Amino acid sequence: MTDRTIPTAQLGDTGPAVGVQGLGCMGMSFAYGPADAKESRATLERALELGITLYDTADAYGAGENEKFLSPFFQAHRDEVVIATKFALAIPPDDPTRRIIRNDPPYIREAVEASLKRLDVDVIDLYYMHRRDVNVPIEETVGVMAELVREGKVKHLGLSEVTAGELRAAQAVHPIAAVQSEWSLFSRDIEAQVVPAARELGVALVPYSPLGRGFLTGSFTDADKDLTADDFRRQQPRFTGDNATANAALLEPVRQVAEAHGASLGQIALAWVQQQSEVHGLPVVPIPGTRKPTRVEENAAATGLQLTKEELELLEPIAGQVAGDRYADMRFSSAGRE
Repeated sequence: MTDRTIPTAQLGDTGPAVGVQGLGCMGMSFAYGPADAKESRATLERALELGITLYDTADAYGAGENEKFLSPFFQAHRDEVVIATKFALAIPPDDPTRRIIRNDPPYIREAVEASLKRLDVDVIDLYYMHRRDVNVPIEETVGVMAELVREGKVKHLGLSEVTAGELRAAQAVHPIAAVQSEWSLFSRDIEAQVVPAARELGVALVPYSPLGRGFLTGSFTDADKDLTADDFRRQQPRFTGDNATANAALLEPVRQVAEAHGASLGQIALAWVQQQSEVHGLPVVPIPGTRKPTRVEENAAATGLQLTKEELELLEPIAGQVAGDRYADMRFSSAGRE
């Protein structure tokens, strides 16, 4: 694949221009079993060579370790990359395995200072509210985030897993560049209200888990059987037991389309997500995660695939047939609040 071949997109009306595909970096430190640091660093470099400029992390990934891991790469390429990180998933001191959702102003200020220090940067390019604490008015949360912009600590604001109403309320306080939510062939609930609201407001969509946390690539079929004991996916209802068996069968039309294009399952899943930009009329910048240079090359190549109307129709029914929720604890999803 020739370097720097992926196109660019602007993150909404107010955000930066980035490669039309970003890179999710969570798995380099957290959630998906052991990672090879050397290979992960090579993946970051290869992604940049291919024109991938949006790098996504969060303070909750490995309790800050992911931000620390990425810092040397960001230092070496500060003018070439767009750094996205997040706050809101606090770790209670009595149980480091849990996450508590916090959107209160004192916590936000504490979180941004900690992220700036771990990343070793003066400003964060895109700062997301990772999850919504319904006990804190979103206007109050975004108001503090807007203060961080005025203070020069943050350039652009983003929200993750919010409803259309929450997005509208936030936008009334300060321009929102991007909404990050799960969006894939397996997860399409945001299309009902969030996507139309984002289009209307001039906000980009940044789909996370566009590969269904790897399930859509066919790399595993049952998390309990195929993945290591510390893999986060073993806790997700879609990927174990009868749900996993039923969902694996849904990949057959993806295989048919992949064979027609001489592509991998993952490339078809990514091409479908990328093409939602045309379908819905707004910028869409998915952030597939990987820790392998060869995989980031494969993912980037998907930006050049165009699915036909007939292929899109073949893939259309999949999401409606998926068995199991996205999370065991649905507080981490916006779906129940719409």
